Amino acid sequence: MPNSPANYLTIEEIIALPTFQDVAISEDGQRVAYVRQAADWDKNTYPQHVWVYDKHIDKSYPITIGENESMQPCWSPDGQILAFLSPACKGDKKTKQIFIQTDQETTAIQLSHADHSIDHFKWAPNGKGLFYIAKRPESEKLKRRSEMYGEFSYMDQDFHYNALYFLDLDKAKQNAKVLDKLPKDLRKAADENDKDNKDKVSTPLTESMNRQIYHYDISPDSGKIIFNSAPTPRLTDILNQETYLLDLKTNECVKLDITPLQAGPVLFSYDGSKICYSRYRKEKISTNIILEIYDLKSKQTKQPVLDIDENVFPVRWTENGILVTWQERTNYTTGLITEDGTLTPLADPVDIVITSPVITSDGKHTAYVKATSQAAAEVYLDNNRLTKQYQLYEGKTKSKKEIISWQTEDGLEIEGVLSKPADYDAAKIYPLVLAVHGGPTGTSIATPTTNRYQPIEQFVEKGFLVLEPNYRGSAGYGEAFRTANLRKLGLGDYEDIISGVNFLVDSKIADPEKIGILGWSQGGYISAFCATYSNRFKAISVGAGISNWMTYYVNTDITHFTRYYLGDTPWNDEEIYRKTSPMTYINNASTPTLIQHGEKDPRVPVPNAYELYRGLKDVGIETELVIFKDMLHGTDKPGIHRAILKQNLDWFAHHILEEQLDEDRVY
Repeated sequence: MPNSPANYLTIEEIIALPTFQDVAISEDGQRVAYVRQAADWDKNTYPQHVWVYDKHIDKSYPITIGENESMQPCWSPDGQILAFLSPACKGDKKTKQIFIQTDQETTAIQLSHADHSIDHFKWAPNGKGLFYIAKRPESEKLKRRSEMYGEFSYMDQDFHYNALYFLDLDKAKQNAKVLDKLPKDLRKAADENDKDNKDKVSTPLTESMNRQIYHYDISPDSGKIIFNSAPTPRLTDILNQETYLLDLKTNECVKLDITPLQAGPVLFSYDGSKICYSRYRKEKISTNIILEIYDLKSKQTKQPVLDIDENVFPVRWTENGILVTWQERTNYTTGLITEDGTLTPLADPVDIVITSPVITSDGKHTAYVKATSQAAAEVYLDNNRLTKQYQLYEGKTKSKKEIISWQTEDGLEIEGVLSKPADYDAAKIYPLVLAVHGGPTGTSIATPTTNRYQPIEQFVEKGFLVLEPNYRGSAGYGEAFRTANLRKLGLGDYEDIISGVNFLVDSKIADPEKIGILGWSQGGYISAFCATYSNRFKAISVGAGISNWMTYYVNTDITHFTRYYLGDTPWNDEEIYRKTSPMTYINNASTPTLIQHGEKDPRVPVPNAYELYRGLKDVGIETELVIFKDMLHGTDKPGIHRAILKQNLDWFAHHILEEQLDEDRVY
C-alpha cells in the first residue's frame, strides 16, 4: 500500500452514502419531495424515507423516520396534500399502502387498504382521488386448489395479474376517520375483516381484463385513462404491450391501433387531445427508443424529428412542451421538446448526470437529482441545491476520474472511465483492474464512486488504476454501437476489453503482469469469458455471471433477451450458444477466479455459478464460490454489499499485489 496521507472513503462509508430518487414538485414550485435511502447497519436494510423541502422556510424535513418507511411521494394538484406509499400491517404481513399528509395534519392518514402492495399511484387531475396499480385478489379457483392440495403452479399458466383501481379521496378520508376513532384492537379487526370498508373507497377498473398493466396516465379532465398492458405478467411478454383508452364515464375500453413496441411512459397532452409514448424504432430491442405522438381524434401518429441518436423517454407534457430525458455518451440530461421537434435542453449536456427530473405543468419550475464528475448527486430545485451530500466527502480523498478512448481492431471507438490515485505519477506504471458494468446496455459514468459491488476507491487507494470500459452494447453511444454486439457476445466484448488493456500497457501506464477484471451480471459474464478465453489476467471475479448460454436460456426469466442477442434458440443454432459461452473454453482456463452469486437469482440462475466453479476446479484452477443465501440478482442488504466488496478487494490484493490473505477473515 503506498505511503500516502490520502484518506479515501472506506467500504463502509461508500455503502453508507445516501441515495436520492423519486423527486416530486408542487405545482407552485415552492416545495419538493424526494426519497432519501441510507444504510441501517443494525437491521441490515436500506430504509427509504420521504423528505420535503419547503422554500417558504428554506428547510428540509423527513415525513417518516426509523422503521416507518415511506416512498413514491406525489403532490395533489392543488399542492396542499402530499401522498406517498408506506408499509402498513395487513394481517400477518406488511403491504405498501397510500398515505396522505396535509398542512393541517401533524400525522399521516392511511387511505388505501388493498389486498396486496400498491406498486404505483397518481393523483386524478381534478384532485378527487388517486389511481393506483396493485395485484388483483387471488382467484377463488387458486384459493380452493391451495386449500385442497397445497401450493403448486402450472408454468406459463397460473398468472397473478395486476389491475388499475380508483381510490375516492373523500370516502377514503371518512373511512380513515371512522377507523381512527375505534380502540386499537377493534380498529385492526375492522381494517382486516370488513371488506365493505375497502369496497366503498376503491373501485376496480381493469380487474376483468387478463392484462398486466405497466404505464398509465389520466386525462386532464379526469375522465379517461390511457394505459399500456401486456397479455401476461411474464417479462418475456413485455414487448407485446398494447395501448388501451378507458372512458371512466361509460366504462368503454378501446385498444388503440398503434405499435405494440412500447418501452416506457405513456402521457396525455396538456389539453387531452393527444397522447405520447416511447417505442422501439424497429422490432429489435436494441434499436433506438423514440418519441411518438398519437392524435386521439384523427388517429394519426407523428414522430418529432430529434437529432439524438439514443433512447428518448417522456416524463410530462406541459404547456411549453414535453419534458424528456436522454443520454449522450456518459451524460444524462433533460429538456423540453415541442411537437415540431424543437428541443430546449434544461441543462448543459456536458459532464452531467440528471435523474428523476420533474416539472410543473406550466413549465416554469423543475427539480431533479444531479451529479457531475466533481460533485456528488444532490437534489436541486430550479438548479439550486437542496441537499448536502457533499459534506460526506469533506476531508476525504477522491480518485481522479477521466474519460479515455481507444480503437478496437474491428474499427470501433470505445470509451471508458479511468480512475487514478490522487497522487498519480505519470512516470510510474500501475497495476490495473477492469470493473465491467452490466446490462449490456448499462454505462459507466465519471461521477464520484458509489459502486456497492466493485471496490473502486479501495483499489485506487491500494495503488491500482481502475478502468470501467463502456464496451459495445453500452447505452449512450447510439443505435449502431448498441447493436454491435449482436451474435458477438463475449467475443466482441473481449475485443473491447483487451484493446483497452493494450492501450494502457502500450501507453506505459499499466503493468502487463498485474491486471485483473471483475464485473456483475453482464459484467460478470464478460469476466467469466475472460477467465476461460484468455491468459492475460492475474485475477478475476465473476459476480452473478453467465457461464453457459444454454444453461442460462432454459433457466432465466428473460429468454427473449438471449434469443435477441444470440439470434435464435439453442435448438436452432447450437453453434452460436457454444462459441459465446465461457464453458466452451474451460480447458484453457489459467486465472484464479472468485465467483459470487445469489442463491435465488431469477435473472442469472445459480446453476451458472456451479457450472463455472466445477469446471475450473476440474481443470485445476484456484477458485472460490460464494453463494449468498436467499439473494436475488442483487442485494438490498448493506451487510452483503460489505462482504462482496471485501471479498473482491482481498482477492485482487492477494493475487496481484501478493498481499497475504487473513486466515481468520469472517467474510
